[in-house]
Amino acid sequence: MQSTKQSVVRNLTLVITLCCTIGASLAVAGPREQAKRIHDRLVGTPPSSTVLDSMATKISNGDSIGAAFEAMDNSNFYTTTVREFATPWSNREQSVFVDMNDTIATVIGMIRDDVPFDQVLYEDIVYVGTPAATNVPYSQTDNDHYLDLQLNRIDLGDPANLERQRQSDLPNTPIGIDDTAGIMTTRGFSQAFLVAGTNRAAIRFTTLNFLCMDMEDFRDITAHPDRIRQDVSRSPGGDSNIFLNDCLSCHAGLDGLGGAFAYYDFDEDLQQLVYTDGSVQPKFLNDAGTFRFGYATAEDTWINYWRTGPNEFVGWNGPGSGAGTGAKSLGMELAQTRQFAECQVKKAFEKVCYRRPNGAADELAIETIATSFEANNRSMKQVFAETASYCMGN
Repeated sequence: MQSTKQSVVRNLTLVITLCCTIGASLAVAGPREQAKRIHDRLVGTPPSSTVLDSMATKISNGDSIGAAFEAMDNSNFYTTTVREFATPWSNREQSVFVDMNDTIATVIGMIRDDVPFDQVLYEDIVYVGTPAATNVPYSQTDNDHYLDLQLNRIDLGDPANLERQRQSDLPNTPIGIDDTAGIMTTRGFSQAFLVAGTNRAAIRFTTLNFLCMDMEDFRDITAHPDRIRQDVSRSPGGDSNIFLNDCLSCHAGLDGLGGAFAYYDFDEDLQQLVYTDGSVQPKFLNDAGTFRFGYATAEDTWINYWRTGPNEFVGWNGPGSGAGTGAKSLGMELAQTRQFAECQVKKAFEKVCYRRPNGAADELAIETIATSFEANNRSMKQVFAETASYCMGN
């Protein structure tokens, strides 16, 4: 028995010693070790000796951010890290295991070219493969163009292979410049979130992916119910209290914003985005008999009832007064919030640090990097660089 106890104590001592040794080695990691850690986390592959030396020199000189930017010159940062960062935003399952499409490619291109990232929800922008990269043209009715880029492992970090264009200039586009709204009007997004249903999914997944908030997080029973549509029962199961204390808390805000997509649909037969200027899509009026005194969508106006009350913390900093017309103005309303900035940092943190933020130090880092994001023309490359620098020692 005594021998067993001694063995346990000896093994426990070895474990504690090993943990302390690992902790000490991390704490005193030199510039080369720190450089390699930054490169591994951003790129996913080891740096060349030349890059490692250069990054280590920058770190020795107190420029870990510059070292991170040098790591991001590696195309694998875009083809792997940024692609995996963006892909869950393109499907309802939030899976990384889906094919490349115009939604994903546009995020990759925007981060590569350091386009102000709030524009991801409202700019007339899309990234397509160049003639040098593929001979399969962009199509409004299929995804073959992007599948060809994927199957041939085209380097999307190279501007010679992936270029910025305007959605409103694409062949056979159904939308004009005023109707575009960043990735929300790309084919990939519309196929996932504007198909069938009621278009509420477009609001839900946009706030989930870009504000890190699902509908339950916005619950507000004090919000004005005048925009709740006719398809929502005011007494589900014969109990009006369920509506007043549950349904209203989400639908008041959700349906208030939903009108922004009143003219959009994804036609499953044509396999393309459809835009009916001035004409509300019939699905907005489905099940009107459920509560005929509810809101009947008549145009593409929206109102943000989340600007006041418990959701003020979102930090609504958009140029408008909380109301607008169409998807573009709604994109501006969402993308220029403080919550948008913090959400992008949190997602980059999880991607680069291999964990979720945890504790006061991490929360302070999120706040600091989000402020830097806003101060640096909403640069996602700056976010990745600062996050990698922070996680280098954490």
